[in-house]
Order: sequence, then structure tokens, then C-alpha cells
Amino acid sequence: MAKLDLDGRRERNRWEAWAAPKSKRTAGSATGERRLREIEQFGPNPGSLRMLAYAPRDLAPGAPLVVVLHGCTQDAHGYDSHAGWTRLADREGFAVLYPEQQRGNNPQRCFNWFLAADAARGLGETRSIREMIALMVDRHKIDEARIFVTGLSAGGAMASALLADYPEVFAGGAVIAGLPCGAARSIPEAFEAMSRPGDRSAQELGDMVRAGSPHQGPWPRISIWHGAADSTVVPKNAEHLVKQWVDVHGAALEEFHEESGAGRRRRVWRQGGRDVVELHVIDGMGHGVPLDGRLGERKGPFMLDVGVSSTRHIARFWGLSEAAAEPDRQAERADVERPRPAAQRAGDASAPPKAERPRRFPGGDVGGTIERALRAAGLMR
Repeated sequence: MAKLDLDGRRERNRWEAWAAPKSKRTAGSATGERRLREIEQFGPNPGSLRMLAYAPRDLAPGAPLVVVLHGCTQDAHGYDSHAGWTRLADREGFAVLYPEQQRGNNPQRCFNWFLAADAARGLGETRSIREMIALMVDRHKIDEARIFVTGLSAGGAMASALLADYPEVFAGGAVIAGLPCGAARSIPEAFEAMSRPGDRSAQELGDMVRAGSPHQGPWPRISIWHGAADSTVVPKNAEHLVKQWVDVHGAALEEFHEESGAGRRRRVWRQGGRDVVELHVIDGMGHGVPLDGRLGERKGPFMLDVGVSSTRHIARFWGLSEAAAEPDRQAERADVERPRPAAQRAGDASAPPKAERPRRFPGGDVGGTIERALRAAGLMR
């Protein structure tokens, strides 16, 4: 079966003309313990991805599964050695699946979230990942009501696609420095969405998720993370993600709770008595995964030690751990939760909270900033 249709081949040729591997070394490659095991045969693989996985030796039947998608220039071993998902799996008792991109599909190892042939239900890379999940469910007797997906940047955008294509599969998702489902369907659109996303209504964004599958609910709960100083995937994409999933859940965009403290802002939207969408914005943080070195999480390219463990907080939001962020507890006790009455709100409620010290593009060089962002995302050489 051909991986791409004719249009997809044209897009891939354009990609290869613009992007090329900078070196054989991938950013964040593991230099220490390699905890993941490759599984070569897992069923149909139209996306030509690799499958790496981890399960604790004493994993009980009915355990949860977390799917983790790396960013551009990264690989599965490297991402895990920094973010610590398998170490948390040992502690909390769940399995971890790491789909891995190959250079033959994308020179910078970005998941192809912007190609319909790879990001639509039943096709390409999302289909390959669905097949991997099915094998994990069968092999480890996974609780099918507790399957989750998270990803960084291009991996976050692919997580958005999976959540729209297979919402019946996932109980929750987490998008880190990523983009909403439907943000782009070509390389030029990907450029635009990353750096200059246009204005879209919540209903329009929500319809993009609803169009991805015949599913009509219930919907996965979503955790969204973004750096306030991210110039690679600009924070307006987090705003669009909030609008998209608040609309899908049928919650009120203007009704949310807000917490702040220790350079982190969190907004939470509720529906049916539970938290369904949360947004975390880290003041002064650029493009990458928020990590906490106190927990043994290691900084590296696009892996940022900012004293906040997104890994642990996401696990707690999904209900995988009651004690997911112990070193952050002291800071959290200083946070103040503030219900926000509609009469006191100004502007778009979905917009990420503004950093106390807003950052401007260096020297006002917008074109240069966009070019650096495209290079960092593997969309340009």
C-alpha cells in the first residue's frame, strides 16, 4: 500500500527540498539507560513508524496506557530519558508506548501532522499509532477506558490529530507547545499556523474535531501547556486549542477558574462536575517541555528545566497519580484559586494569561524570528 497519494508525494517532495537532517545525531538522544524495547511487528503500518514500548515487570491487568510522541529532531529513547514517563510508569503502574518517526518519512523526524494522508482517521501515521495501541491493549490487558496521549510540538500536533481521529480510544490528551487539530493541511499552511495563526471561532475549531470521526461523545479531557515566550509555535495556538476543546465539551468559554504562582498560570474549564480542559502557561519559557530537575528530569534540546514537571502534572490531571508533583507542593500552596465571574473578565477568556514581563522579538526582527522558528521545527533548512 502506498504511503501517500499523489498530492501527498508532491508535498513530501517539497518538504525534502526545504528540510534536511542537520546531523546524524538527534537532539536529546539518550546517552544513559535505554528503557524502551522495539516491537517490529504490530500490524498494518501505513505510516512506516517504529514502535517502542515499556511495561513494568509487575504490571497488573487493567493498567492504563500512555502514548508519548516526541518532537522534531528527537527520538523516543532521548525523549523518555529527559521527561521520565517510564520512571513514572514504574511508580504508578502503567504502560508506555513511544511511536517513533523515521528519517525516510521526514528528514527532521517530525510527525507529519500537516498532511491529510498521515493525519486522517484510518490513514498513514495515525493509523499506524492506532495499530500499536491495539497491540499494547491485547498484550498487556490494558484498560481500554484509560488510554492517554501526549506530545511535544509536532508530536503535540499529531496528538491533536489522534484525539480527533480516534476520540473513542482516548480518555485524555496533553498537547505541549503544539497546535490544534486542523491547523494545517500542507507545508505552507503549517508555516502560517506555527507563526501567524489566524482568528477562528470556537465553533469552527470544534467542528474540526467533530469532523474527524463519527464519534459523538464522551470526549477526552485535555491538558494544554505552552511557554509564554515560545516563538517557534506561538502561544496563540494554545488559545485555539482551548477554544477547540471547550467547544467540543460544550463548556462555557467564559467560565473558568484560574490559579497562579511560581511563574505558572493555570486555567481550568469544567463540564458535568469535572475538569475537562486545562491550560498551563509558563512565564518566560520558550519552546519545549516544562521539566523539574528535582525529580530527576533532565534538561536538553527542547527539554526545559523550569522547576515544573509537566509529566507529573499531566499524570495527575488524567487521574494516574494522586501524588504526581510532590516537589511542587510548596509552591502550589501559595497559589490562589480565583473563580472568575464573567462581569470581571475582559477580552478573550481562552487567551493564555499574559506574562508579567512580556517579551518582544529580539530587535523587532519578525522575519528572522519566523525563519528561526521554522528551522527549529524542521520545516526549513
